[in-house]
Amino acid sequence: MWNLIQLAFFRFAAGGWIPPAWFEPDLPPEGERTARTGHLQLEVVSHCWNYSHFLVYQLSSLVLFPPKKLDVTMTVFYSPEDTRTEELLAFFGKQEVPGVTWNWQPVPKQELFRRGIGRNRAALATKADWVWFTDCDLMFREDCLDSLAEVLQGRRDALLFPEEERTTDLLAEDNPMLEAGSGGPQVLDIDTSSFTTRTITKATGPLQIAHGDVCRAVGYCRNIGLYQQPVESFAKCHEDRAFRWLLRSQGKPIQVPGVYRIRHIAKGRYTGSETRSRLRTWLRVWQSRWRDWRQGRVS
Repeated sequence: MWNLIQLAFFRFAAGGWIPPAWFEPDLPPEGERTARTGHLQLEVVSHCWNYSHFLVYQLSSLVLFPPKKLDVTMTVFYSPEDTRTEELLAFFGKQEVPGVTWNWQPVPKQELFRRGIGRNRAALATKADWVWFTDCDLMFREDCLDSLAEVLQGRRDALLFPEEERTTDLLAEDNPMLEAGSGGPQVLDIDTSSFTTRTITKATGPLQIAHGDVCRAVGYCRNIGLYQQPVESFAKCHEDRAFRWLLRSQGKPIQVPGVYRIRHIAKGRYTGSETRSRLRTWLRVWQSRWRDWRQGRVS
């Protein structure tokens, strides 16, 4: 019950009803953030539980479209209990890609189930100029990271996001794209003909690009104990909204091509009865259609 009360409070607070300085007083002013130029360092922070058939596309995108204008540290939080993901990471750890450093972070599954824990640890420890917090179903395809390197030159913004992404419809688990991703560790390209463009209006969970100085100073919801507490099943990710609130920004849009994301109906990371799973699926489809309508999705 106490957790539910805290969750309701922080959702209310993140709506702008509580001053963010109460919970994060150490946000560096814009003038004190370093305006990096030249060959930048980017850390991508992802996490994976039972989603290796999505993660294979994300990691493959770095192999197939390696960056030339910045260096990438690809950080993935995972649990060794998820043996398919562990095998996939072992395979990609052997792939030598110019400009890419693999960084696998094994954690107990209870810590993985609260996404804010890994994101906070990565934020506080990062040595990068910028950190891209994302999900394992997102890909960095042709010209994505090199265009990002150009856009980031000399910027001091706390939070940025790509103003467009290309996505699939909600895919069922028997979709050929997802079945191909289940074929074991491999470098795997994807047919992008079924992806359409969506306009983004704020820095949502997989599309949060934060300044490195900001990350090192404030972490990721570091002072909100609820979002740093391990759980026994995958927690819904309310931290994203709180992070924007604490940074006093919904994010500033930037033009970055090559951002692709696979959308899917089934939520394999969740557990529960069949009836509950069906209800979640129905709600997910309805919410997705509502967001598409609000965001003005175009082909």
